[in-house]
Amino acid sequence: MRAIVTVIGKDRVGIIANVCSILAGNGVNILDISQTVMREYFTMIMLVDTSGSTTQFAELSKTLDERGKEQDLSIRIQREDIFDAMHRI
Repeated sequence: MRAIVTVIGKDRVGIIANVCSILAGNGVNILDISQTVMREYFTMIMLVDTSGSTTQFAELSKTLDERGKEQDLSIRIQREDIFDAMHRI
């Protein structure tokens, strides 16, 4: 299953490495990534494939949320089909 991961927070060294480490540690493959820094704020959106993960989607979402809070970041994951449905006009 494909999903969208969003990351937002104050820019600092290591954000991409930390998020990618969490995903890799849970068997999630990154298909596409876009990131930018707007003034002092870091923003990133990733398209990922969770089909190789042995972690349940809800548990992965919880892990990303908790690790994000530890790092003063908002890290969210959403199924691609739900993300698409929410952003359809």
